[in-house]
Amino acid sequence: MSTAARRRAERALITVGVVAALALAGCASGEGGDRSGEAAATGFIDGDQAAQLTGDPEGGGEVTFGSYGFPDSLDPVVTPVAGFTGGTELAAVYDTLMRADADTGEFVPQLAESLEVSDDLTEYTLTLRPGTVFSDGSVLDAEAVAASIDRFVDGGADVAWEWSRAVAEVATPDARTVVFTLTEPWAGFPILLSMGPGMIVGAAADDGEDFRPIGAGPFEVDRFDIGSELVLRPRADYVGGAPHLSRLTFVPSGGASGGADSLDAGQLDAVFVYRDDEVIDRIIDTGAHGYRDSQGLGALVMINNRDDRPGADPRVREAIALGVDAELVDQRVNGGRGVTDPALVPAGSRWAGDGSTLDHDPDRAAALLAEAKADGYDGRLTYLATSDPSAQEAAQAVQASLGAVGFDVTVDTAPTVTDQVRRMYIDHDFDITRSGEGFLDEDPFLRLYSSLGSDSANNASGYADEEMDALLTEVKTAPTDDERRAVIGRIQERFDATVPYAVLGPSTVLVAWDDDVRGVVRSVDNILLFDRAWVS
Repeated sequence: MSTAARRRAERALITVGVVAALALAGCASGEGGDRSGEAAATGFIDGDQAAQLTGDPEGGGEVTFGSYGFPDSLDPVVTPVAGFTGGTELAAVYDTLMRADADTGEFVPQLAESLEVSDDLTEYTLTLRPGTVFSDGSVLDAEAVAASIDRFVDGGADVAWEWSRAVAEVATPDARTVVFTLTEPWAGFPILLSMGPGMIVGAAADDGEDFRPIGAGPFEVDRFDIGSELVLRPRADYVGGAPHLSRLTFVPSGGASGGADSLDAGQLDAVFVYRDDEVIDRIIDTGAHGYRDSQGLGALVMINNRDDRPGADPRVREAIALGVDAELVDQRVNGGRGVTDPALVPAGSRWAGDGSTLDHDPDRAAALLAEAKADGYDGRLTYLATSDPSAQEAAQAVQASLGAVGFDVTVDTAPTVTDQVRRMYIDHDFDITRSGEGFLDEDPFLRLYSSLGSDSANNASGYADEEMDALLTEVKTAPTDDERRAVIGRIQERFDATVPYAVLGPSTVLVAWDDDVRGVVRSVDNILLFDRAWVS
C-alpha cells in the first residue's frame, strides 16, 4: 500500500471510530426508573410525515438548528454523513441524490429525477433532473456525479469501503444518466446515494489551498465560523425550486439539556438530542414536532478477537457478554432511563426477530471463565476508555460486573478520543472497550456488515467467520423484506453462537422542531432536509 493510500485508509478508520465514540458521548446521568427491555417507539412523535406538511407554505422565515456534533468541515470526505455528525448541515448545501421516506422506509429521488433498478438488483440507472446547477453556476451532469463519487471513494471517507466493495462500475452514457453496476444484488443500494456518495461536490471545490463548499443543494454558505455558527442562504436557482426559508442557521446545541432549554425558550427552532432519555421525554411532553428513533447497536462492549488477545477464546468472549451487567452500565451513565437489550436489532424495528440468548447470566459467565482459566488463561482484561466522565462511569460499571464473575479488569485511560480510535481501528491495541454502530432500519446490511464482515475495514474486533460472511451476503442480496428478516434471524443465532462483541442496548435519538416549523423531511440516519421547510 502506498503512503498516500495508507493515510487515506487511516483517516477513514479514524473517521468511523470517532463517529462510534461520539455516539456514546451524549449519555446523561441522574435519577430515573428502570426501562430495561422497553423499546422506545420509532417514528414521528406527532403522527405521520404528512401531518406536519399541511398548510400553505409561507416565505421569509428563518430557522436555527441546534447541532449535536457541529461539523468542523463542510467536506463530505471529512465530515461523516450522519444526523448527529453534520449530515443535516451537509445535506442543506449538497442535497442527496436519493433519500429515505421516513413513513415507508422506501428510497425516493431527492436531487435526482428517478432511479430504476434491473430485475436482478445488480444495475441501477439514475436520471438527473435537467437544469441542475452547482452554487458556482457550473452544471451538475453525469460526469460531475461520477467525478464526485470518485473523489469520495478516493478520500476513504465514511462508507467509501462499502461503496468500493459493492460497485463494480459507474458509467455515464449521456449527460443526464449514470449507471451503477454492482458486484452482487443489493436491494438496499440506494442508501449509499442517500449518504455521503450521494452528496455531489462541484469540481471547483478543490481549486486553491482551501476546500470550497460548492454544492447543488437548496442553500449555500453565507458564513461558516468553525465551532460556533454556520449560516446558509437560499439558492434561487435550486433545481427543486427556491427554498421558502430566508435563512438557515446551525449552532452547537450546548448539550441535550441546554438544547432543550433553548428550544423551549425560542432560541432554537430545532434541535438534535442523542441518548438522553430524560430530556427526550421532556421535549416530547412540550408538544414539539419531531422524529424519535431507537437505533440498534447503539451501545456495545467491543471485544478484540485477535489471536494475541484474551478474546481470541470464544469462551472468554461469551463470558464477557454474559457477565457485563447492561442495567448497571445504564444506571451509571444514563440514570437507568435507557433501554437494555442484547439483540442486534431492537424491538420495534421492522427487522426485529426473537431476540438474543445472551442475556446477563453471571453464573454461566463464571463457569465459562473457569473453563478458560483451567486451560491457562489468567483472567486479566484491559478496558480502554477515554477520560470523559460518562466513559469512566461505564468503565467502572463494566469493571465491577466482570470482576464479580472472576475477571481481573484494569481500566486503561486514553488521553483523547482520537487516541482511543487509533488504538481500536489501526493499532488494534485493546482487549475490550465501549463503542457503538447505529443500526439503520433503511437497510439492515450496511451496519451489520460494518462490524461483522471479516473484510470490513470498520470491523474493530477482528472477528472473522465464514458462516457469518455468507449470512451477511444473503441479507444483502435477498430480494424481499421477508427473506431479509429471516436471514437476520439466522445472523442473530450465529452471533449468539460466536459472540463477536457484547450488545448492551439500542440508543434513542430525537430530532425535534417547534410547532411553527413545517415541511421538515427526515432521511437516512436522522438527516433532516430543509429544502421545502417553512415557518408558519
